[in-house]
Amino acid sequence: MFDAIVVGAGLSGSTAARILAEAGYKVLVIERQKHVAGHCHDYKDNNGITVHTYGPHIFHTNNRKVWEFVCRFTEFYFYQHRVLSYVEGRFVPFPINRDTLVEIFGINIATYEVEEFLEKEVKKSKFNVPPRNFRDVVVSQVGERLYELFFKNYTKKQWGREPEELAPDVARRIPVRTNRDGRYFSDKYQGIPAEGYTKMVEKILNHPNIVLMLGIDYFEVRDLFKPKLTVYTGELDKFFDYVYGKLEYRSLKLELRTLEQEFYQPVSVVNYPNDYDWTRVTEYKHFLNEKSERTTICYEYPIEEGEPFYVVMTQDNLVKREKYLKEVEKLEKTGEFLFIGRLAEYKYYNMDQAIEAALEKITKYLTNSLRSD
Repeated sequence: MFDAIVVGAGLSGSTAARILAEAGYKVLVIERQKHVAGHCHDYKDNNGITVHTYGPHIFHTNNRKVWEFVCRFTEFYFYQHRVLSYVEGRFVPFPINRDTLVEIFGINIATYEVEEFLEKEVKKSKFNVPPRNFRDVVVSQVGERLYELFFKNYTKKQWGREPEELAPDVARRIPVRTNRDGRYFSDKYQGIPAEGYTKMVEKILNHPNIVLMLGIDYFEVRDLFKPKLTVYTGELDKFFDYVYGKLEYRSLKLELRTLEQEFYQPVSVVNYPNDYDWTRVTEYKHFLNEKSERTTICYEYPIEEGEPFYVVMTQDNLVKREKYLKEVEKLEKTGEFLFIGRLAEYKYYNMDQAIEAALEKITKYLTNSLRSD
């Protein structure tokens, strides 16, 4: 009945399903949650404000193919993400740029002097070369003073462990600027879906060759189907019944509040690296410039157990990951399985990377299928 089963209706799963459907495949999408869009899911609250169910998501990419794909299913509201960090009792720009240095060090510095200033900070600091962990990477870029202020305690809260326990790769997503660019991302294409991520994914899945089942656990029904292809986007370790042990994921407790005021903070997201138990506060109305006399804010508290949000890149987890990926390689060689996405590859993906991975893997699969027919 179905040529392909896609497990998960997040960005990777919905993209895979759409490309397969457009190639003529009859596709069944099975989603454990009672909604589509995965961690990008959003909704309108009672204040008329679009709330991101699992915390803030900003779409940004330099990949033209990915941008053209998503633009088939939504218009984008022009939005460029700006973040402030609350340190030493004040809001300062983050990522670190020239203006951050002016605020923190009380100096008047030109943009062309920033690189040299940071080099001096680094020279005064101690770290391993080559870097062995998260701390080494950050200190090698900005020095110990800025590391202590912006990264050390935030990382402890975010990951529940010392920065020295985390792999160097965790720090690769952290931008540092030598100019006054206050945007969090510098990608060519940026924005928020004008009608929300949920509507966008619903449109991606709206195809006559796609059947969607919500609130169904794939592992309870998989023996009922014998498809040519299974695209799996769920947890990597769960698929193999934890044969090499559980992989660690970090989760979040999200606390929503409605305030009787128009705005709570000057930007959508403020990080709290040192003070308070939460890591950041999001004020959602900034994203789509929505008008309301009230405002909706969200406090984020990282926790150990719960919905898997982030892969935890410790040495132990990376060793387990390699063992699982060898099993994945065996299955994918049969031509009957593809593992795609953050959870299925135990890898941090931005949204555009999750879509890109699906586009590339499914296109390659279809090309190989044509050759073998």
